[in-house]
Amino acid sequence: MITCTQDVAATLGAAIAHRIGASRYQLWFDRHTSFHREADRLIVGVPNRHFQEWLERKFATQVAAATAEVFGETLQVVFRIDSRLFQQARELEQRPSPQPVVNAPPPETIRPSVAETASERSSAASRRRWRRLGDFIVGACNRVAYASAISIVENPGQASNPLVLYGTVGTGKTHLLEGIYAGLRKSYPDWVVRYLNAEEFTNRFVQAMRQDRLAAFRRQFRECDVLLLDDLHFLASKKATQEEFLRTFDALLAEGRQVVVTCDCHPRLSEDFTPELVDRLLGGAVWSLSPPDPQTRLAILRARASTGGGPAIPETVLTFLADQLRGNVRELEGAIHSIRHYSRVTNRPVDLPLVREALGELLRHAIRVVQVSDIDQGVCQVLRLEPGTLQSSSRAWSVSHPRMVAMFLARKHTAASHADIGKHFGDRNHSTVVAAEKKVRQWLQDNKELALGGRRVRIRELVERVEREVLR
Repeated sequence: MITCTQDVAATLGAAIAHRIGASRYQLWFDRHTSFHREADRLIVGVPNRHFQEWLERKFATQVAAATAEVFGETLQVVFRIDSRLFQQARELEQRPSPQPVVNAPPPETIRPSVAETASERSSAASRRRWRRLGDFIVGACNRVAYASAISIVENPGQASNPLVLYGTVGTGKTHLLEGIYAGLRKSYPDWVVRYLNAEEFTNRFVQAMRQDRLAAFRRQFRECDVLLLDDLHFLASKKATQEEFLRTFDALLAEGRQVVVTCDCHPRLSEDFTPELVDRLLGGAVWSLSPPDPQTRLAILRARASTGGGPAIPETVLTFLADQLRGNVRELEGAIHSIRHYSRVTNRPVDLPLVREALGELLRHAIRVVQVSDIDQGVCQVLRLEPGTLQSSSRAWSVSHPRMVAMFLARKHTAASHADIGKHFGDRNHSTVVAAEKKVRQWLQDNKELALGGRRVRIRELVERVEREVLR
């Protein structure tokens, strides 16, 4: 085994940092790893099994790519416990040290000290511009989720607990979560309301484990009055962090403390959440936010056009945009910004010809034509089925039920005939597609649950998820 020279190790470290980011490299590699060349292998020395498993799972691909770049050949990357690093870590753990604040949360999420005044807390929270519930545009696509957010502010811990808000990007989940935070801080200024996203929760948990500060980490989250966690789906493949969050979740609910989370799909449809976590999430209220419908799109456009100054935008233009643009809230807001910028640059008033020039590319791609193959792919992606599964001859419920859902959605969202749809899904006849369409409609009417593998999925939630996947 040959230890890499200092220059080679530095070059390799820089190549890895370029791929995973300097902060991640400093957290996991700098002073915690060593590099050794052993024939056609690169041995990455680590201090303990936790590092070994984490680096193998998270960074093996990036390290292999960096190794090939530096050495000019492909080497097998092996993570192995290094006795020297192990001993150094043990000595560091046994050495008395002060209690530093590492990667401290933003000021608005820290429990106030006795000496901290209400005005100081207010000043800290005001450093971030929190969106308010009063600015949220309510429509058929989000009305129930909005009403639940209001109920949390009015009666925290007594209304829906936990509250789960789910939907695709740009449907308003984070806006509602921020609105809940701002409302609670105003109504309950002495409460400890913690707001963060799941990636930040994970980073703090990992650092607490590395620095033997788990007790302080747990106090920070289990002794708060309200926990608001954005992007829960970030924890999907992180079992250890899910377990820690689950224990935090249980501790808060046992004390009647409010928990609100957002994620990108219904908890039942996430195969990577542990069954225990799914069970807890379903114990409260789970509401979806869908992409805005035409009426809501028009209301959003009117609201954005009335703020921010700039050239006036006529109602005819707003109506045109609401009809043509089928995307999320951010796309609508971006359209308003682009139109105003184009109007100022060209020194022309806003009208339909100007809008078509300013948004030409966006308008050309706004209306998507859905094919039967898109529906097929969407069902397989949502249910984690292998491509081609729905064309198989299998009559097992785990295949036939998703195939029936796909046939129903193909009739709903494409111009394909019953015969064309049957041909796509394994050369089935016209009457099979007709029967599938009727059956799924009945399931939706009865709000039926389907048994798919080891999961039970409510048909309405499955259909909504596939539609969001296909139409996004």
